[in-house]
Amino acid sequence: MRSASRKTSRPAKSSRSSRPAAKRTPVQAPRAASKTTSAPTIQTPVEAPAPPKKPTYHEAVSLYERGLQALQRRDFAAAAEALRNVIARYPDERELLERARLYLKVCERELEPREQAPKTADDWVYAATVALNSADEPAALHHLTRALEANPRHDHAHYMMAVATARRSEFERSLEHLRQAVSLNQENRSLARQDPDLEVLRGLAGYTAAIDAPPAPIAAADRQPAASAKTRKTRR
Repeated sequence: MRSASRKTSRPAKSSRSSRPAAKRTPVQAPRAASKTTSAPTIQTPVEAPAPPKKPTYHEAVSLYERGLQALQRRDFAAAAEALRNVIARYPDERELLERARLYLKVCERELEPREQAPKTADDWVYAATVALNSADEPAALHHLTRALEANPRHDHAHYMMAVATARRSEFERSLEHLRQAVSLNQENRSLARQDPDLEVLRGLAGYTAAIDAPPAPIAAADRQPAASAKTRKTRR
């Protein structure tokens, strides 16, 4: 028998290419944007260094401290001079000027001349004159009371008391002081007749008796000069 010839089977040719297929990189879906976004970084500005003090600053401080030391010693004149120099010489040193002006006012207030307290009857009458010319009757009455305590026979003090009490409508008291003023110094009579401050007394029953009071029996040395009765008029 014929041996059947074996047919060598050849692999069938693939219709596809024998090259391996390229791997595909999977395309990732875009991530959803986060709802919370990070805050931008804020850079803190760097402070510039303070400018160096001028040489005049130290001079101004030294002079200012000298003024304060004088103020502590209650040497107000020296303190005021030093503080004025700070203000005049160093106008650019503003941090010192305000304090220098403040302490300068203290010095100037302490350096203001102060009136001496009255000591004599004449001093008290003068103080009363100033008070009356300022329409301060209570102060005038206080000063005149002190004047009469120092000298009960001071005719001008009585006259001024008559004026002060007349302004306060204390007519009986005013007439009594007017009577004593005329009795102690007869020249007060003519002054009272022309004085508009005593106009309110002229229609009263006791006015004539007060204005015609006889001279009091006193020594001539105890009488006040007639010119003192005109003091109030000339100092208005």
